[in-house]
Amino acid sequence: MNNITNRNSDQRVVITGMGAITPVGNTVAEMWEAFQNGRSGLTRITMLDATSWPCQVAGELKDFYPNKFISRKKIRYMSQTSQLAVIAAGQALEDSGLVLVQEDQDRIGVFIGTAAGSCVEETEQAILRLREKKRPSPFKAVEVWPNLPAYHIAEIYQVRGYNGTICTACAASTQAIGEAAEIIRRGEAQVMITGGAESMVSETVLAGFCAIKALATSYNDKPERAMRPFDADREGFVSAQGGAMLILESLSHAQERGALIYAEVLGCGNSTDAYHMITPDPKGEGQALAMLRALKSASVGIEAVDYINSHSTSTPLGDVAETKAIKSVFGERAYNIPISSTKSMIGHMMGAAGAVEAVACVMSIKEGVIHPTINYETPDPECDLDYVPNEARRTGVKIAMSNSFGLGGQNSVLVLGSI
Repeated sequence: MNNITNRNSDQRVVITGMGAITPVGNTVAEMWEAFQNGRSGLTRITMLDATSWPCQVAGELKDFYPNKFISRKKIRYMSQTSQLAVIAAGQALEDSGLVLVQEDQDRIGVFIGTAAGSCVEETEQAILRLREKKRPSPFKAVEVWPNLPAYHIAEIYQVRGYNGTICTACAASTQAIGEAAEIIRRGEAQVMITGGAESMVSETVLAGFCAIKALATSYNDKPERAMRPFDADREGFVSAQGGAMLILESLSHAQERGALIYAEVLGCGNSTDAYHMITPDPKGEGQALAMLRALKSASVGIEAVDYINSHSTSTPLGDVAETKAIKSVFGERAYNIPISSTKSMIGHMMGAAGAVEAVACVMSIKEGVIHPTINYETPDPECDLDYVPNEARRTGVKIAMSNSFGLGGQNSVLVLGSI
């Protein structure tokens, strides 16, 4: 039994629109088609010269032309993360059918998750200009701030409601979606634009993550095989660009305007490992706590969960910790729950990952298809659950769980359900 019997229609929060820009497609439809077919978007890095680094693979965007959607004047003052956020938000708004001028725009808010925005890439570019004795943009000092994507969405679409940004590393956009739902439940907004965006393919990122041996380094000539969650031969992740946005509304508001409803946000749980800045708790205790809190928030029992979209960064320690956490929460039933990894196809979008994975969960609920975990070739005895290897699976999904576990041990878990 879930909490839909305990909340009135003003407290129930539903998803009515989605947008996504990813390495496998620049719309939700393109992305979902690629996911169902297990198609990787990973390639050798073209954005910079990566030949001096052990990892030369990333999830770069393809055919992404922001000037088709945003004026050149505005683009001059927007980081790529802000561009991704604004365009994905526009897709989601169009998908939702909301006519903003007919709405109370003071009651429409924005809540975004990002690990760092574009501050790494943009700061690198500014430093290079300074070293060449060139003057950087006068807006560069604020352009890199993580709150700017939320600002740009609000300014471009003229929505003046609750506005915020959360920076909890790789858990950020999952937590943002959960918090956006709570903002609606508290009555502080009728509609929220929420999700995440990130652009962190840069020399600094490569240098830092190579130094801590977190990246895959053996697949530069076969980039599509670099991400291999739960596989015994996994080495680490590769960085990716992208973003996804969702439109959340109170059920009553959505019904009043006759909106198409994709799914319901049933609950969210958050925790911290309090263990290590980089390494996850090997027992998965903090991750398990977030899952339990999400189930409690949603009033959902372990027997009701039909699918888990895993965090699964393809790191030797991380995938084992998540597997242990799932077993801790679900017991013997863990072996009967399909689990799959979106990152296996697109890499790790850091703070935007959870939003893309939430969209994947919604599509599984809507279409009754679970996308595969690709590159699963050699079983790992410590990762012995059902990871939906290599081929999509058609099965009914009424309730899905989406896991996001960030650097610094910050964990966030969403529970989404059909309606």
